[in-house]
Amino acid sequence: MANIQNQKFISLDISGKNYLSWVLDVKLHLSVKKLRHTINEDNAASNEKRVPALIFLRHHIDDGLKYEYLTVENPLKLWQNLNDRFEHLKFVVLPKALNDWSQLRFQDFKTVSEYNSTLFKIVS
Repeated sequence: MANIQNQKFISLDISGKNYLSWVLDVKLHLSVKKLRHTINEDNAASNEKRVPALIFLRHHIDDGLKYEYLTVENPLKLWQNLNDRFEHLKFVVLPKALNDWSQLRFQDFKTVSEYNSTLFKIVS
């Protein structure tokens, strides 16, 4: 169990390019720490639960975002602010990925490694 806690994931970039994967990682880590409810709407989380969740969120965002949301003291509010800022990426990135996926053909590549590389770029 200690190895799971020691593994880190990439902080949210100020451009939001890794927002979708970051959201999944944060939700999983908060679930493990039994703090996931602190970022859900209409939660009645105590201060004892909110503070570690806020510290966790702030620790895993870019320094520029930390300074921008310096006054936010509620993990739900920080989560919503970040969601409002980067949620549009789903509507930009997902259609392009779906189009790239539909256009992907094995026969267009000279080697399997080139195909795999392109495949993993689409998936990421």
